[in-house]
Amino acid sequence: YQRRVHGDQYDAIVLGTGLTECVLSGLLSMSGMKVLHMDRNSYYGGECASLNLEQLFEKFGKPSPAAALGASHHYNVDLCAKLLMANGKLVKILRKTVASRYSMEFMLIEGSFVLRDGKIHRVPASDREALSSQLMGMFEKRRAAKFLSWVQDYELDQPKTHRGWDLTTKPMAEVFKEFGLEAKTIDFLGHAAALYTNDDFLQKPALETVNRLKLYSESVNMYGSSPYVYPLYGLGDIPQAFARLCAVYGGTYMLNKPVSKVLYEDGKFVGVQSGEEVAKSCQIIIPQSELKRKNDIYVMCTSAVHKVCPDGKYIALVATTVETSTPEAELEPGLKLLGPILEKFISVTDTYGAVSDGQQDKCYISNSMDPTTHFESCATNILELYERIVGKPYDVDAPEEPQE
Repeated sequence: YQRRVHGDQYDAIVLGTGLTECVLSGLLSMSGMKVLHMDRNSYYGGECASLNLEQLFEKFGKPSPAAALGASHHYNVDLCAKLLMANGKLVKILRKTVASRYSMEFMLIEGSFVLRDGKIHRVPASDREALSSQLMGMFEKRRAAKFLSWVQDYELDQPKTHRGWDLTTKPMAEVFKEFGLEAKTIDFLGHAAALYTNDDFLQKPALETVNRLKLYSESVNMYGSSPYVYPLYGLGDIPQAFARLCAVYGGTYMLNKPVSKVLYEDGKFVGVQSGEEVAKSCQIIIPQSELKRKNDIYVMCTSAVHKVCPDGKYIALVATTVETSTPEAELEPGLKLLGPILEKFISVTDTYGAVSDGQQDKCYISNSMDPTTHFESCATNILELYERIVGKPYDVDAPEEPQE
């Protein structure tokens, strides 16, 4: 179906320049589609933007930043607290499309930690790390090491690694019970390694949790000390790279272009209307059980080595899912870990998701960023949208696309 804007015909119109939308528009352009990409803001990135100091203060309605903070252009402050899994889907997409093309650079986040009984501990990701972890007693270390060794060896297409269990039906709680793991061990494995935000996963089939734990371990093994990587100059560099990719393949971009109306004909999407026109680093996870909450609290810290602030300054993001009418108070356990704070910005963001798959009306809706600390669900959403629009899956494991 061709969509019309400014009298021109487009195969796809993408609204918003968030990370999901920019990656999708880049992939669609590479597939041969003629793409129009519009955003009401004057900058790329949406909720994944990285702002300089003046933009940040303006966004939150604060007066000009103090001179003691340094030059505005030395800052690239992310609006969402997310990192990239080193062996995750988004990193695979980046490697295949824009990383080398635009000389994108990434740095390893130095470590992933969990708060337990008021103390911060490194999260063990392998049987060897489990045996040296201070999170567990001697016998529990051996049980955890045995469990993690089984997870690393598990392969869905190799029944001999299954122990006779069908993980598509067996609840994760039962798998943990088979290994005799204690509640506190289950807690940090589920929240700090499998990266769930609550305990609902325990009663669901175990396969997804095992795959999450394998991804965490594989990501650690890629560079040896941490599962996370982070782009120099902030997360906002990723949407911009895919915006450039889309343009290279003939895509059209319009910023400062609010959409006033979405147009349908015979129940199908045909276009949009705008006015009169038509067309030093770490992550700390505070598990919900540590605070008697339903959802975890995440603390992410970056510094000058990531090209996001001047030397001697740090940028920390503390995030969680709101549970009460006083969101700022809910962040206090994370804020206490930071020390003196020069400036603080509080933001509450609603999350949205599609109510249909778009196949009927050809209007495809992306999901908002979820509360997790990584982009795996975002990458999954991108690949699902791509397949629905193009009609075939995007192979993230295929060789790198040739440059034009």
